[in-house]
Amino acid sequence: MTTTATVEETPEGLRTTGYAPDPLSAQQTLIRTLLAGGLGALITTLVWFVLHSVSLPAYNTSMAIRALSSAGSLIVLIVSLVCAVLWLRGTRKWFNGIIMHLTAPALVVTALGIPLSATRLWLDGIQVDQGFRTQFLSRMTETAANADMNYVDLPSFYPIGWFWLGGRVADLLGVPGWEVFQPWALITLAAGAAMLVPVWQKIVGSLPIACAIATFTTAVVLTETPDEPYAALVAMFFPAATVITYRALLGSRNAIIFMALYLGISASFYTLFTAIAALFVVTMAFLVAFLTTSDARPIIRLLIIGVSSLAVAALTWWRYIFAVLSGNYEVQSTANHFLPEEGTVFPLPFFSFSIIGLLSLLGMIFIVMRAGEREVASLGVGAIVCYVWCLASMAATLLGTSLLGFRVEVLIILLFITAGILAVSDIILVGLDYFFPSRFNLATNQTIIAIIAIVVTSACLHYVQQIPSENESHIDQAYADTDGYGERADRFPPDAAQYYGEITELLTSHGYQPNEAVIYTDEINYMAYNPYFGFNAFTSHYANPLGEFDLRNEELIAWSQLSWDDPETLTEAIDDSKWAPPVAFIFRGDVEEPGEGYKTHVAHDIFPNEPNVRYEGLFFNAEAFDNDEWDVEQIGPFAVVVRT
Repeated sequence: MTTTATVEETPEGLRTTGYAPDPLSAQQTLIRTLLAGGLGALITTLVWFVLHSVSLPAYNTSMAIRALSSAGSLIVLIVSLVCAVLWLRGTRKWFNGIIMHLTAPALVVTALGIPLSATRLWLDGIQVDQGFRTQFLSRMTETAANADMNYVDLPSFYPIGWFWLGGRVADLLGVPGWEVFQPWALITLAAGAAMLVPVWQKIVGSLPIACAIATFTTAVVLTETPDEPYAALVAMFFPAATVITYRALLGSRNAIIFMALYLGISASFYTLFTAIAALFVVTMAFLVAFLTTSDARPIIRLLIIGVSSLAVAALTWWRYIFAVLSGNYEVQSTANHFLPEEGTVFPLPFFSFSIIGLLSLLGMIFIVMRAGEREVASLGVGAIVCYVWCLASMAATLLGTSLLGFRVEVLIILLFITAGILAVSDIILVGLDYFFPSRFNLATNQTIIAIIAIVVTSACLHYVQQIPSENESHIDQAYADTDGYGERADRFPPDAAQYYGEITELLTSHGYQPNEAVIYTDEINYMAYNPYFGFNAFTSHYANPLGEFDLRNEELIAWSQLSWDDPETLTEAIDDSKWAPPVAFIFRGDVEEPGEGYKTHVAHDIFPNEPNVRYEGLFFNAEAFDNDEWDVEQIGPFAVVVRT
C-alpha cells in the first residue's frame, strides 16, 4: 500500500508522482519504532515533571488550564504542519522527521496531561472501574509476581501486562502505585502514539501520511477510551494490524512476527480487542486461502501466528490457566454482564457531523472504490468483523450475557478514519492528475497540496481541542476525589478517605501489613490506595472467577445473621472459613452507639438490568466483637474491627 505523491514536470505535463517517498526497510522500521517510543516516553516524562512542579489551578475551578491545553495543541500542530509541508517540498531535515514522530505523543500531553497537571489522579479519579484498576496497579507495585488485585494466593484473571510494567516503575521510583497511574498512563499512551509513525511509514511509504494517521488515531483514542490506557494502546495498532495481516498471510516473515507479537502482547493488555483481532486474522486467512492463493499456505501461516502469539500470551496467562485446570474452584465469571445504552446500537461514525464523520465517510467510500486492492480491502474486512462482533453481542443477550460490543466503537472509528486519511492522499495523488493534467504549474500544485494540509491540520485542531471537554466529567472527578494522601486537588474539603491513613496505622500497629493481611470492607477506595488483600471483591464483574465471589457473599451474609443469632460463635465461624479469613473489618458505624449495628454492603449481579448491580446492606452486631478477640476503634465515620 503506497499513497505517496510529489509533483514534477514531464513531457506529458505536470504529474503527481509521490509524496517524496520515504520507504523503510524492516530493520529501519524496528529501530525507529523503538527509538520513537523511547523518545516519546522520555519527553512525556520530563514534561510531566515540569507540569507538576509548577502551581496551576484546578481544571474544575478555572478556565486557565483549558486555555493552556488549546494553546499547546495549536503550537504542536502548527510546527508539525510546517515540518510536513517542508518535507513534501524536499526539505528532509532530521529535525522535521523527529517533529513528525513526536506530534501524536505531544498531543497526549496537551490534550490530557495539561488538564490533569494539578491533580495526582487519572481520569475519573478513583470512581468505580478506576477503583479496580488503581487497586490492581497498587498490587503490582507491591509484588513482581502474578498476583490477583484482590484475592490472596490467586493468579490474576485481569491481564497484567500494563499494570505489571507500571508497578515495576512505581517500585523503582519508590512511589505508591496509585500515584504512578497518571504519569504511567500518559507515558505509555505517548510512547504508543510515537511508535505508530514508523509502523505506518513502513506500510504507506510516506512519513507525512504516517504522521497524519498516528495523530488522528491518538486523538480518537483520547476521546473514546482514555480511561483505559492499556486498551487504548491495543486499539491504536489495530488498523495497522489489519493491513499487516494480509502481508503475513501471503508469507511475509516480518509481518508474521509482527502479528504474533501484536496478538500475544495485546492478550496481556486487553483481551476483548485481542479476541476481535484474532477473529479478524482467522477470517482473513480463509478469505486469502480461498480467494487469492487457492491453497493451504495461508492456513499454515495462520497456525504459525496463532501458536506463536499463544506462546507470548502464556507468559502472563499460564498461572491462571494452570489454576483453572488443576484447582478445585467453582469457576464463574460475570465480566461480560454489562450492556449500556450505547451497546444497543451499531456505531456509524460516517454520519456524525465532525471531521471524524467526514473522514469516516471518505474512508467508507475509499474502501468500496479500492476494494480490489487487498490491503485496502483488509480495512473493510476489519470493519465487517467489528460489526459482526457488535451483532453477536446484541444477540448474546438471549443467552444472558453480552460480548461488550459497545467497546468496539473505537476500533470501527479508527478503521474508517485511517481509510479516510488514505482517501485524502489518494485524492491528491489521483485527483490533481485526473482533473487538472496540465492546467497548473509546479508551484500551484504545491500550493494546493499545502492548502489541503492546512485544512486537515485545522480540522485536527478543532477535534483535539475538544478532547478535554469530551472528558470533562472524568477530569473534574480527578480533581474532586480525595487522593491517597487525604487531599483533594481542587482544595475543597476531602471526604471520608482522609481517614484512610489512620486506618492503615491501626492495622499495621497490630502487625497486619499491606500485601500480606486479608481484610474485609466495601470501601473500594481504601483498597485502591492500600494494597491489603480483600476477603471478597466489590462486584462480581471485576472479581477473579477463581475467587468464588457468590460463595463468599453467602458466607458474609451468614456471618451477619450469625452475629445477631449467636454472637459468641461469630469469631469461630470466621476462623473456620474455607478461605483465608479476614483479620479486620472496616465498617460504617458508631462504636459508642452502634444502633442497628455496623454496616457494610455486598453486591449482586442483576444483569440484564441496567444498572447491572444491586447492593444489599448487611449489619453486624457490635456485641459479636465485644470480646478479647477483637479491638474496635472509631476512626472518622468508620468502625474498624481488628483481630488481636
